[in-house]
Amino acid sequence: MPQKSNAALLIVAHGSTVNPDSSAPSLAHAAEIRRRKVFADVECAFWKEEPSLRDAIFLFDPKTIREVNVVPNFISEGYFTQTVVPRELELNGRITNRPNGQIWKYCEPVGNHPLMTDLLLRRAHEIAPGIPESETSLLIVAHGTDLNENSAAAAKREAEKIRSLGKYAAVLNVYMEEPPLVSDWRKLAKTQNVVVVPFFISDGLHSYEDIPGLLGIANGRSVTGSRGARGEIFRHNPHMIDDRSLFYAPSIGTEPGVADIIIEQAEKSARV
Repeated sequence: MPQKSNAALLIVAHGSTVNPDSSAPSLAHAAEIRRRKVFADVECAFWKEEPSLRDAIFLFDPKTIREVNVVPNFISEGYFTQTVVPRELELNGRITNRPNGQIWKYCEPVGNHPLMTDLLLRRAHEIAPGIPESETSLLIVAHGTDLNENSAAAAKREAEKIRSLGKYAAVLNVYMEEPPLVSDWRKLAKTQNVVVVPFFISDGLHSYEDIPGLLGIANGRSVTGSRGARGEIFRHNPHMIDDRSLFYAPSIGTEPGVADIIIEQAEKSARV
């Protein structure tokens, strides 16, 4: 999109008081978009970190910034995008006119964008280069349970889209806490090669410990500690289990291409 000298981008995300990696993808995407000079200003705000969502209302000078595009860095619509973010940012719909004259445009979450399918395919290819897709099962892992109903549906949607392309021998949406369970991957996947991509915005306890444990590649080891130590789980591909090759990827939200999705979501709102 052409640069608008009076428009800003606000990336909103969950954040965490205990996991420093939670905000890392949003900050990295903001830095990349800032580097491209698409917007006059680019900032992040978080539910569980600073700057807070509530403080974000005051991040942009109304004298120079007349339009703010708010992009939720979430996998799907849900409680946070539909309730928490609008409440904390005092938004009253897709377009909010502030008393100070600013127009705030509320965009769709990144997980809703069609490019997410391409990012999943790219990540799967990157962690298993040279492995024939026709001899490989791709597993997209989400949390599951009623508390995360929309994210589970999003994983199912992406699996169906990739399955329709006919690239992989099998494409499965699996979950941590509801069937089909990621822990049952040995029964679900019939191929020699298995690629697993967590469908999460950031790496954390789920991707560093829980999912590896359910896959049987962590052996009960704790991988808490420095970021480098935690990231070791992604650097030992393939993991050999029962004479099969299992490739395990970082969460999809850490993929650099998410920056392109954020820009496109903002561009879509700019046409409203």
